[in-house]
Amino acid sequence: MYVIFNVMEHLNGLNDMQKEAAIHINGPLLIVAGAGAGKTKTITHRIVNLIKNGVAPEKILAVTFTNKAAKEMRERVIAEIEKNAKGQDKIPFVSTFHSLGVYIIKENAHILGLTKYFTILDDGDTTSIVKEIMKELNVDPKQYDPRKIKNIISREKGKFIKLENYAERVENSNDYVGKIVAEVWKKYEAKKNQENSLDFDDLLLKAVTLLKENEVVRKYYQEKWDYIHIDEYQDTNEVQYLMSKLLAENNKNICVVGDADQNIYSWRGANLKNILSFEKDYKDAKIVTLEQNYRSTQNILEAANEIIKKNKYRPDKNLFTKNAQGEKISLYEAVEESDEADFVATKIIELWDKSVSSVGSNFSQVLGSPRPSVPLRARPDHSKSSTDDANILSEIAILYRANFQSRILEEALLRYNIPYQVLGIKFFERKEIKDTLAYLRAALNPENLSDIKRIINFPARGIGKTTLLKLFSGEKDNLPIKMLIKINNFYELLNEIKNKIETEKISDVIKFVIKKTGIENELLEGGEEGAERLENIKELVTLALKYDNLEEGRGAEKLLEDASLASDQDSIMLSEEKNKEKVNGVKLMTVHASKGLEFKYVFITGLEDGLFPHSKMGDSKSAEDSEEERRLFYVALTRAKEKLFLSFANFRTIFGSRQINSPSEFITDIPPDIIERGDDNPNVKTIYI
Repeated sequence: MYVIFNVMEHLNGLNDMQKEAAIHINGPLLIVAGAGAGKTKTITHRIVNLIKNGVAPEKILAVTFTNKAAKEMRERVIAEIEKNAKGQDKIPFVSTFHSLGVYIIKENAHILGLTKYFTILDDGDTTSIVKEIMKELNVDPKQYDPRKIKNIISREKGKFIKLENYAERVENSNDYVGKIVAEVWKKYEAKKNQENSLDFDDLLLKAVTLLKENEVVRKYYQEKWDYIHIDEYQDTNEVQYLMSKLLAENNKNICVVGDADQNIYSWRGANLKNILSFEKDYKDAKIVTLEQNYRSTQNILEAANEIIKKNKYRPDKNLFTKNAQGEKISLYEAVEESDEADFVATKIIELWDKSVSSVGSNFSQVLGSPRPSVPLRARPDHSKSSTDDANILSEIAILYRANFQSRILEEALLRYNIPYQVLGIKFFERKEIKDTLAYLRAALNPENLSDIKRIINFPARGIGKTTLLKLFSGEKDNLPIKMLIKINNFYELLNEIKNKIETEKISDVIKFVIKKTGIENELLEGGEEGAERLENIKELVTLALKYDNLEEGRGAEKLLEDASLASDQDSIMLSEEKNKEKVNGVKLMTVHASKGLEFKYVFITGLEDGLFPHSKMGDSKSAEDSEEERRLFYVALTRAKEKLFLSFANFRTIFGSRQINSPSEFITDIPPDIIERGDDNPNVKTIYI
């Protein structure tokens, strides 16, 4: 197809270094992109430049870590193509690593012995299976945490370690836990194979195994995509590293983007050496460093640079900005955690009232009523005026190192009637959503016993645990006639749902499921809580509308895939898209969850030695752990655009024990001339350091 491009327009708005990266075409390219340096913009313009130079869009692959990032990149690429090209109707393949794995596996399911409708197990599913297996092996779950056993299996698979290799390694060792893991792992894999299901790790492991061991498959995808882009390369594990290397093996046209200073997921298997060794892996690699930050003030960047420069394992990089100097960083020393929470809430009130006064009104005039007394996430509705005023609140984030810290902060926000939302509550992990989707999954893959067990007696059908044991142990013929009728009716219902999936729109299928199964009546009889759960399912129906244009059967398949692969950030994005009013509140989240986000105002709480930087009880802190904690704080600092608030408590109760704390070492690393050590508010006490 003949395409006409505006010659230089696609490079408008790029700085010199961004432009240098964007115009690079052939050969390996490493873009070292600091926080807020416009990496997505650079990748987008590079892709457009490739198309401008005659590369077919379908020959370009871009891989990210979250659906949110993939969606943003896809939309930007489409917008740039529409702006700079006429008549182009194809776009690059943009996906997450796991979605790419699903794509490759589905195209080659027969090679792997899978059916088309294999089930993707989520975290809860895998933990439940591990628990069941441990029961079978008479392993005490109180002594050996099933989640820990599952995490060990996941970690080893992420290193591309196979079961037989792991079992051989621990067989002749004194690693008793390892031997338990090997036994559980063996049964775990057998169970998944039997039920035509895969876990998250399998989505990458099996795809990479195909690429590595099947030459025909490998060559097909190497020829399919001539240009490979990998975002957040510093967060890749061994399997993801192998996947990108195998795909780019043929022509070496691989562009990776990342920042060693933002490597914060080693506990998930992320390997820092992947980005640090890029030049060794690709001898003729071009390196472009993006150091100009467009997000934060000079004071915030100065603090971030001072923090991160103490790390040894990092490339030489120093962020700068042309933004204003900005406000100094506020530091508050609290007596205890409740005092710290009050400080945070009081400061938010100040920001809120300041926002109101800036539009020439007082608080009561703008809102017309007192601040809401219920957290926004639990409130069904509020007025437009309060929504307009609360916009400032959505620009505020409270970050913490550990999830337990949110409780005292939530209590303070409730006390001060400040709307808020806790990031990390996944929409797709709500019971009512999982129940509804389980019916769809079971209809497509009735071999998956996890889904069958979940829904066969929900809503109640009089099928008890004893019946289930007989059913799943092959003793179905020994069941009473009445019970057999109930079971047959259940499976006939699944067949009916499957027929609907193959012939009707997925949004209509979900409506059918909640009515026909009795879920709707069950929830309507459940009072206020039940009504709220039903509202969530209605939101699922709304979400399903965007899959209605897909061919019969494909809508359900894609919805289930996206639901299984959704991250915390993806879930919050979904909520924002579907009901913007409900999310105009202060965001509470761990620092890990804040990665990739930005806010005008950021509170970083709990800056105490042992909490942030974090040290696990009884564990000695390694140099690698110390550096990762410093990188984590660096990420926290660089989420802020205009103002940073830091706080710590001299006393904090953790696991029922009241502790005396020392301030975090990070505080002393920040230049004192950019720290505000006082507070003009007479109602807030500041203890000088």
